[in-house]
Amino acid sequence: MKAVLAKAFAPLEELSLEEVPARAAGAGQVVVSVKAAGVNFLDGLIVQGKYQTKPALPFSPGAEVAGIIKEVGAGVTGLEPGMRVLALAGFGGYAEELVTDAGNIMPLPEAMDFATAACFPVVYATSIHALKDRGQLRSGETLLVLGAAGGVGLTAVEIGKIMGARVIAAASSAEKLALCKARGADALINYANADLRESVKELTGGKGVDVVYDPVGGSYAEPAVRSLAFLGRYLVIGFASGEIPKIPLNLLLLKQASVVGVFWGAYAKARPADNARNFAELFGWYARGLLRPHVSETFPLARYREALDVVMNRRARGKVALLVG
Repeated sequence: MKAVLAKAFAPLEELSLEEVPARAAGAGQVVVSVKAAGVNFLDGLIVQGKYQTKPALPFSPGAEVAGIIKEVGAGVTGLEPGMRVLALAGFGGYAEELVTDAGNIMPLPEAMDFATAACFPVVYATSIHALKDRGQLRSGETLLVLGAAGGVGLTAVEIGKIMGARVIAAASSAEKLALCKARGADALINYANADLRESVKELTGGKGVDVVYDPVGGSYAEPAVRSLAFLGRYLVIGFASGEIPKIPLNLLLLKQASVVGVFWGAYAKARPADNARNFAELFGWYARGLLRPHVSETFPLARYREALDVVMNRRARGKVALLVG
């Protein structure tokens, strides 16, 4: 079977697509015949050794896949060959087969196709955890989403609206903002040609926003913190800009505001029952038509470099998927 391999923590150009032995399920494990894999910013970071976790070499990137169970190992219950499933393995997904612990597998909702399913878990689970568990977003509050047309940003727009917030979407082009508007954003800021802080002031009558959702970092972080309302919360999702910002702490003191770290992967491992409840809520919203995952582009496995390039250079509108099987 074919798999994209990282043989060292190195630039993405050093990845290779190779023939490797078929996977086999050990005790407590499941082998999934991969039909689609989501392409995430974290995939590129892991390959370069820039993420919080470093798999043993060699490995395949790919945190999330959808497919069909091929084999189950000893001791696995409730899962069987032929089932359509999601797998949240952290890595290993850019391949025709994935072997992972049974605890990383979830049955796939009947109405969800493989490409949509492969692009669903990481971004939606991150955003519900960020806004509900960490940000304590309440109905009637105002939410500012930076990088709002990206993979996680667009889900934050959707979930923020479901939770009853007024959502301000900030992105770098009119095309991106049109997508945010279609997903329910109440107000838009093009921070490529407008001052972020002044725009927030105007849109909130000087009050500021209650919650900032920031997967971008870099130069937008400080004006976003300065845009917080009294008792506001700034959610640190990631650093897609490539720059980890430095925040003057006096800004938090004056507003009695909070900077809150969000690392969904660690939360899912530490509190699996809470994570399962979040997924049940997400699947319920999807079944009711409240969530509309936006898969903007798909690529065959052989074109994994192009798919990663779109995501790593922030050209994606929503999510990108590899179609495998």
